[in-house]
Amino acid sequence: MRLNQITVGSTDLDRAERFYRLLGLSLIVKTDDYLRFECPSGDSTFSVERVSAVAAGEQVTIYFETDDLDGEYERLRGSIEFTAPPADMPWLWREARLSDPDGHRLCLFHAGEARRNPPWRIDRS
Repeated sequence: MRLNQITVGSTDLDRAERFYRLLGLSLIVKTDDYLRFECPSGDSTFSVERVSAVAAGEQVTIYFETDDLDGEYERLRGSIEFTAPPADMPWLWREARLSDPDGHRLCLFHAGEARRNPPWRIDRS
């Protein structure tokens, strides 16, 4: 099984398009009610669908990985408000937190080898 995409709702697709393009995603599909983006590396995609209202209290956090978290933070912080600047986490990731214009929680991070193989990973043998 592979993860194909994540879709979030937005009340303003033009605003969502500007935001996710600013993050560095490439727009590959655009209709009146739907946007689909490719991530700059890997083969995952991300989409946004028009909704009349974004569900209150949504508890999903979307993680976008980058090899240069601090550089991305510096590039974006004049245009995007972060809720937390880059910080080293106890789980060996470096993370910065923000929300998209519709309130969806996002995390930009760099994890390196700890992304899939933290020291506490369950042995598969």
